[in-house]
Amino acid sequence: MRPIGAPFVVVPPAGARIRTRLRVDAADEQVLMRVGEHLGRLAGSDLAARCRFGRFPDQQEGQRTARKRALTTAASSRWAGAITRTSGDQWERGYANLLDARVGLRRAIQRLESRLRVTVGQRQGRVSGYATQAERFGKQRRLQHLQAQLAKVEKRIAAGQVSVCRGGRRLAKLRHRVGRDAGALTEVEWRAHWQAERWFLTADGEADKRWGNETIRVHPDLRWLELRLPTPLAHLSNTPGQAVTYRLGCPVVFNHRRDEWAAQASSGAVRYDLWYDPTRGRWYVDASWRLLRPAVPGLEELRQDRMLAVDLNAAHLDCWVLDPSGNPIGAPNTIPLELDGLPASVRAGRLRAAITTIVRLAIAHDCRSVTVEDLDFADIRQAGRETLGRGKRGKSFRRTVSEIPTRQFRDLLVGMAANAGLWIVAVDPGWTSRWGRRYWQTPLDHSTKQTITITAHHAAAVVIGRRGLGLGARRRPGMTRPHQRMGKGELPARPGVEPWAVRNPGLLEANGQRHRTRPAGANGSTPGDQVAQDRPVPPVRVDKR
Repeated sequence: MRPIGAPFVVVPPAGARIRTRLRVDAADEQVLMRVGEHLGRLAGSDLAARCRFGRFPDQQEGQRTARKRALTTAASSRWAGAITRTSGDQWERGYANLLDARVGLRRAIQRLESRLRVTVGQRQGRVSGYATQAERFGKQRRLQHLQAQLAKVEKRIAAGQVSVCRGGRRLAKLRHRVGRDAGALTEVEWRAHWQAERWFLTADGEADKRWGNETIRVHPDLRWLELRLPTPLAHLSNTPGQAVTYRLGCPVVFNHRRDEWAAQASSGAVRYDLWYDPTRGRWYVDASWRLLRPAVPGLEELRQDRMLAVDLNAAHLDCWVLDPSGNPIGAPNTIPLELDGLPASVRAGRLRAAITTIVRLAIAHDCRSVTVEDLDFADIRQAGRETLGRGKRGKSFRRTVSEIPTRQFRDLLVGMAANAGLWIVAVDPGWTSRWGRRYWQTPLDHSTKQTITITAHHAAAVVIGRRGLGLGARRRPGMTRPHQRMGKGELPARPGVEPWAVRNPGLLEANGQRHRTRPAGANGSTPGDQVAQDRPVPPVRVDKR
């Protein structure tokens, strides 16, 4: 059994990003399209040059300076800086993807080889062979295919050969299905999406410049937006007597986190991104800036207050409030999360609504932290059917895993919780559901304080919370069962004292139960049960474990 990882406090995000709509007219839209198309061509050529350069970290700064100098004459020094910075980030992300692909291929190959070494229909330790010879033959072919892919990836990594598609590889592949499937994009619609994705309208923030930067600026009070035009498009300027800029005719208003953005724009760096949505025919502007990271508290500090434990599932979220001793408080909560078959925008909205409910529950119960599982199904997705079973049951489980929005849930929860002043504690997800069902579901379901049926997911939330508090998932040995008085069950062991069952292992009844002996009185009679207040010593205190 693999070891359980230690819990940790998730670092809050280091930046903020807000968005608003631009209600531009036809003239403004034409200018934005021409600027985006011109800069997009420059960004494409620069990215190709960066990919041809390969992996040479010692000369990276020098080659970026040369590329920036070549782009300055066709745009401006600030546009050239943003383009070269973006190309470098895209190359680094593509190279990291190659490294991740190599790790996944090695893991899948190792799993296939371990199962192929076992005879068909037999089992060797914890590794089982394939059910039939035909299935084993198919896995041998798949192993050869994966080994060929791994060889290609290793060769590309050694040469620093990274492939990056501006506009997205998924959208590029969609071109081959245009007009073939029902509901698919037409060629005109696909072309509009492709061009919009390849435009470049991004201005990096500058801390020592007015209103965040000198390329794209938004005035918080006057509500205008100006962008600097590239040198070949300087004739489109509508601000005579000033720099070569173009000012939009529509007002620009940020509603969400407006005060924070205005304060940052007046004294710090702000990055702006203009982009176009072809489906709705709308223009948007995004503003982003860095945040001052607060000091992350330690686990021992957070464990002194209440916390909310959350269990993420495919169609719902189950959460329960725990006190510092690891005891559930009040009733559990189940938040529906139906995302199957919905558009991406609707899924994101429902996920945000569910996280908003979690944040409100934590604030209402005076919780300082929210404990979740550090879920990442990357290993399972890479191994695939080799670890998730076969047949209908395995297929159903794989479908369930694919429907759980682990990454989106984690990123949104960390950001929204940080805005509400809450901290996120991530714990190892190993055996939380199984141990919750075994040790906590039945006792919690039999409790007279609960008026609802306790599910295994509620019990898993308790285990998640106790793991975040540094407590064990199993209940303390020797505790009385539900609805049993103190005299009918073994009391918890005193601190530093072994339980009675350990000190007297040989006393057994005929039915296998432990037999507890009592000292006889002067006349040979056995004293009866004593109530707590009549005992000569203080009652036993149950320390948290």
